[in-house]
Amino acid sequence: MSALRIRPVADADLPAIRDIYNHYVRTSTVTYDEVESTEQTWADKAAKIADAGIPFLVAETEDGELLGYALGQQWSPKSAYRFTIENSIYLAPTAGGRGIGWALLAEFLDACRAAGLRQVIAVIADRGADASIALHRKAGFTDAGRLTEVGLKFGEPQGVFLLQKTL
Repeated sequence: MSALRIRPVADADLPAIRDIYNHYVRTSTVTYDEVESTEQTWADKAAKIADAGIPFLVAETEDGELLGYALGQQWSPKSAYRFTIENSIYLAPTAGGRGIGWALLAEFLDACRAAGLRQVIAVIADRGADASIALHRKAGFTDAGRLTEVGLKFGEPQGVFLLQKTL
């Protein structure tokens, strides 16, 4: 693998981000979205994240191949929650198991600290996301709860683990 570069998202990254995310929409329960997203969906999301001053990073090879992304979104629109975000990390289907998620999460958390954020919440599927749970725990996230059967995907009830990190 060529050298890994982590940087802020650019508009040119949005088609690859859409493709990575839609892979998981179609094939897994790590996201509870059931309808594939569009490039416009991602453009709107990126603008909202930027306006809120929340990090949105991508990982790419030195050749420009996008391998994954990490982003934060407001935990709640209520003003008292303005320093708390929910994070998401997705890797290209071929990028797992190479330390890319760890590198991306570490840089993302540093960017969150620099942005003045105080709490990061990970909402992770309770089935099929063992690697994500392990990654977050390795980064110092602690268990904050579990919600059972709060989603329905592929005709099956789905739950989530909540993990939290104080910055």
